[in-house]
Amino acid sequence: MAERPDGPAAEPRFVADAMLGRLARWLRLLGWDVLYDPSLDDRELARLAAREDRVLLSRDRGLLARRIVRRGLLVRDDDVGLQLAQVLGELGLRPDPARAWTRCSVCNTLTEEVPKQSVEGRVPAYTFATHDRFRRCPGCGRVYWAGTHRALACADLVRWLGGGTPPGCDGEGPQKVP
Repeated sequence: MAERPDGPAAEPRFVADAMLGRLARWLRLLGWDVLYDPSLDDRELARLAAREDRVLLSRDRGLLARRIVRRGLLVRDDDVGLQLAQVLGELGLRPDPARAWTRCSVCNTLTEEVPKQSVEGRVPAYTFATHDRFRRCPGCGRVYWAGTHRALACADLVRWLGGGTPPGCDGEGPQKVP
């Protein structure tokens, strides 16, 4: 990424078109800020990307060719794993373990660690009894914890990203997955 006048380039923020909802969710789980609203038309997406200096992710060449789009990436594949690998590879991004699993996969808001007692009655009784760490999204109120779904998500990331231990899958860092 290029240098900015105020120092090194910040981590990119994204906006994804209506065809890339699953990709948006996975990028959020890895900690990136990804706006996704399938109701936005091409004109609104292009303006949003330009106004907020976001990388526009799209499967639509015409959308990316608009003059107002300064930074965009044509996502070539239908498979979400290949999409994720393409975005990370072409933009030279490495997931940060400190940020992985800290963003709401539904509404994109950063989640907050909350006391266990605050989620009693909001999560299944077994989950409450067997987990000590919980995160809550202040935007939509969803509660997150590291359940079996996290192991499944980590297995997908290992397969998609070529082995190794994906960020947040080694027991370190925030413990949550929706």
